[in-house]
Amino acid sequence: MGVESFLQYMRDLYGKVNSSVLNTNSSGFNSQQLAFMRQFQKDLKVEVASRLVLQDLKTVVFDIETTGFFPEKGDQIISIGAVKVIGCEIQEEQFYSLVHIKEEVPGEITDLTGISNDDLLDAPNLSEVMVKFFEFIKDDTLVAHHSSHEKNFMQSACWKQFKTPFKHRIVDTSFLFKIVAPNHSIITLEDWCKYSEIPIENRHHALGDAKLTAILWSQYLCKAQEMGCNTLQDIYERFAKR
Repeated sequence: MGVESFLQYMRDLYGKVNSSVLNTNSSGFNSQQLAFMRQFQKDLKVEVASRLVLQDLKTVVFDIETTGFFPEKGDQIISIGAVKVIGCEIQEEQFYSLVHIKEEVPGEITDLTGISNDDLLDAPNLSEVMVKFFEFIKDDTLVAHHSSHEKNFMQSACWKQFKTPFKHRIVDTSFLFKIVAPNHSIITLEDWCKYSEIPIENRHHALGDAKLTAILWSQYLCKAQEMGCNTLQDIYERFAKR
C-alpha cells in the first residue's frame, strides 16, 4: 500500500476528515501530508483497544535502534522494525527500514547494531519512514519491550517532523511479565528469551528484536488469558492490585 492508498484508507476510516487535508501527491513529503499526519493523530482512537477481547486484539510489536538514549540531546532513530500480531498469533506482515541521518553513527552503536553511516546513505529520511510506519500500523495497538525508550523517540520524532503529539497507545511487555511471572526480576529482552526458552537470533537488529518481543508477547498474552484476563483493562487492573 502506497501513500495514496493509505490516504484513501484513512478517508474511508475517518470520513469526517476534510478531504482537502488528505490530498497529496507521491513526489515527496509536503505540507498537505503534514496536515494529514496531524489530523490522523488527532482522530486516533486510543482507548478502544483496552476494551477489546485479547484474542481479537490487533497489535504491532516494534523496536527501534538509535544513536543513543536521549532524543532531547540529539540522539536519533536509525532503524525501525515491527511485526503484526492478532491475539496470540504472530502474523506474516513485517516492517523494516533504516533511517538516513546526517550525523556520524557512534562507533559503539555500529559495533552493537552493525549499522554504519554507509548503510544509511541511501536510506529514506525519518519523515518518510514515519509515514510508512503509520501506514503499516494504522490504528493498531503498539507493543514494545521497556517501551519508554520507543515512546520517547516516537514523541520526539512526531513533534520534530510533524509538530504533532504521538498518540498511539504503547503497551509495555513488563505489564504481562509482572502479572504472569511476578516473582521474577528479569529485565533484558535477552534474559526473558533465555528464561522462556526462546532461541535468540538477530539481536540488536530492530526487526530481529521486534520478532523476539512478538514471541514473548504472544506467549505471555496466552498465559494472561489462562489466568482470567480477557481484555487489556483486566491486565491493568490486576497489575494495579499487586
